Amino acid sequence: MSVAFAGNSTTTPSREAGPLRVMIVDDSVVIRGLISRWIGAEHDMEVAASLRTGLEAVNQIERINPDVAVLDIEMPELDGLSALPQLLAKKRDLVIIMASTLTRRNAEISFKALSLGAADYIPKPESTREASAADIFHHDLIQKIRHLGARLRRKAAVASPPLAPASPAPAARGPVARPAVPAPAPAVHAPSSGSLSTRPFSTQAPKVLLIGSSTGGPQALMSLVTELGPVIDRFPVLITQHMPPTFTTILAEHLARSSRRPASEAVDGEPVEAGRIYLAPGGKHMRVVRSGADAAISLDDGPAVNFCKPAVDPLFTSAIDVWHGNILSVILTGMGSDGMRGGKDIVAAGGSVIAQDEASSVVWGMPGAAANAGICAAILPLNQIGAKVNRLFAGDRS
Repeated sequence: MSVAFAGNSTTTPSREAGPLRVMIVDDSVVIRGLISRWIGAEHDMEVAASLRTGLEAVNQIERINPDVAVLDIEMPELDGLSALPQLLAKKRDLVIIMASTLTRRNAEISFKALSLGAADYIPKPESTREASAADIFHHDLIQKIRHLGARLRRKAAVASPPLAPASPAPAARGPVARPAVPAPAPAVHAPSSGSLSTRPFSTQAPKVLLIGSSTGGPQALMSLVTELGPVIDRFPVLITQHMPPTFTTILAEHLARSSRRPASEAVDGEPVEAGRIYLAPGGKHMRVVRSGADAAISLDDGPAVNFCKPAVDPLFTSAIDVWHGNILSVILTGMGSDGMRGGKDIVAAGGSVIAQDEASSVVWGMPGAAANAGICAAILPLNQIGAKVNRLFAGDRS
């Protein structure tokens, strides 16, 4: 999430080489130990500190100088939401991942944290003794640290390129070697979105708007839907955001407020109609199926797709059976490549794909995968996507 900060806060220089330094802040010794072991097993990250309270983190942030902080919400002395702005005031470029259990209150706090500058959130399992929940937490946390930390370092490398020697030797004509940055896997490292080729938009008029997003998606979605009123009024809008239960309930409420249109978690079997936003509920894939001459929601409790549930690909591919090539799909910021395969199917059926560009994405994994696959008709900054979508639904095919 891109957030502007005022005042006299400064940016502590970030390391461009070596493992990512992670500060763990949680009042549970069990959680701190668990996360410390996971991080210690990764070659590209290390535990910079393991602290019990937000107050300890604020007091020691300058000495520790981490790249990433995993910040619990509920802690004694100073909770995570209160510590967040103080940490960012002392280290403006710190990547903060909020961690909380799946309660409505904590979901609301996580959304508030995103608006205050947190990079992302992650739900903690109710019990680490539940193997499947702990495995998902492990996988998601490591991926978030890796992708968000790598993005921070790429930005730092662009902002502070190595200084050239004052008097270079005549033989030193080759490119200056830069420190190696650990490559996040399975991230998509694409060329700059401005250098990628695009294909023409479909000549078929879109009858539905499909949107897929992940890391960085909630704020991107809330920004985008504020501009889509004319489309929502005349066409259905279906969204899959990688997000757990409870969080999708809160997101739907935020989307309704931002768009000033009805938005809710989709319900199995309900008709798909113009004038509404349908959001895939956490923990279930959302598909669309034919219902006579119309379309209806079909929720699927099957296995994860692309490590995600809900996933974007099931929505994209299922929509082809209903709307054929009359589909416009948008792939926003997110890790991984979810949406790329479904986007290929949409293009093959005659529809179109728009991807968010790298500069405005929190993580250019999902949109980057679509852009690299050559399926996009446009690769645009977030603040230009809404206007383009409105024009396409109004009849512009350029």
